[in-house]
Amino acid sequence: AEHVWKSAEILRDFKPGDEALELQLDDGTEMVYPLDKSSPQLPHLRNPDILVGENDLTALSYLHEPAVLHNLKVRFVESNIIYSYCGIILVAVNPYKQLHIYGDAVIQAYSGQKMGAMDPHIFAVAEEAYKQMARNNKNQSVIVSGESGADKTVSARYVMRYIAMVSKSSSKTHVEDKVLASNPITEAIGNAKTARNDNSSRFGKYTEISFDRRYQIIGANMRTYLMEKSRVVSQVIRHILDSLIVCGL
Repeated sequence: AEHVWKSAEILRDFKPGDEALELQLDDGTEMVYPLDKSSPQLPHLRNPDILVGENDLTALSYLHEPAVLHNLKVRFVESNIIYSYCGIILVAVNPYKQLHIYGDAVIQAYSGQKMGAMDPHIFAVAEEAYKQMARNNKNQSVIVSGESGADKTVSARYVMRYIAMVSKSSSKTHVEDKVLASNPITEAIGNAKTARNDNSSRFGKYTEISFDRRYQIIGANMRTYLMEKSRVVSQVIRHILDSLIVCGL
């Protein structure tokens, strides 16, 4: 059964053995919340108002499903902020519209900054990965996860765009531009319109970007996995996706 989380205050203190809680919702409505005697499950505690809207979910006094959903809702609805941190993880809310927060000026603002020093952003994650690679001389990975329509493909595209801009090569071949230009090609072949997403990926992509000793892009390699073959439109396209690889860009 579906349920909805609502904010409320307890009108009478709970005592062991009580069969119900007397609550008052924020709109003034009073209600009775029944408790299971065999295993009393009390409602989740609400965070203090001063913590609501925190940019890092781990800063909340009580971290549970309704608290996370409420905090994300407050940030998105009241402040039009789609990004929040949960420790080192970036949580993104799909606004289903174009936001002007990905321009070159924003990239320059996050370049060289420590993660957490500025507002949560996909560029902060990309900067941290790039910086750790340069500092420790070790491979780094950015994992983009979410349900269908969460805009995973777009988020990965922004990560690649950031890295391409901050690691501009000095050669005239403009390798970073070729890496970015491969996205529309793979999406044209392997994406399809669904009920929830007009440009839904029908396959997973592992994109590996190669750098030289000056940490400038020298090439990229892309491998596909978990392709949903049942959703491609023809056998020809299926064979193309089976062997699709972009390299030597």
